[in-house]
Amino acid sequence: MARQNISTGGPWEAKIGYSRAVRVGFHVQVSGSTAMTPSGLVGKGDPYAQTIQTFKTIDAALQQAGATLADVVRTRIYMANIDQWQEVGRAHGEVFGNIRPATTMVEVKRLIDPDMLVEIEADAIMTHG
Repeated sequence: MARQNISTGGPWEAKIGYSRAVRVGFHVQVSGSTAMTPSGLVGKGDPYAQTIQTFKTIDAALQQAGATLADVVRTRIYMANIDQWQEVGRAHGEVFGNIRPATTMVEVKRLIDPDMLVEIEADAIMTHG
């Protein structure tokens, strides 16, 4: 099976040696994504806004791989403050309410940038070519 590496062109990808997403066959794995964009962090101090932007980043990577959010079978949510779970969960529910992937939500000590409140991974299995 061919491997397709998906890049956003961000400087950390080359420095650390990772891809935003990797597709092999019908499987797409999306790396931990945050609300950081080329213009800067979206939603500083707002876990809901950061989560929505994170899903936009994930969706764009999936689309580059030929997948959609409907193909997502698992998400992993890492939060700097688990007390904000309701705002993050609300955003997750708005995006995945009908899709209902398996998910994990955990608190971590911190993320790479102190202003980042949430980081999310996604795994997808495409049901189409």
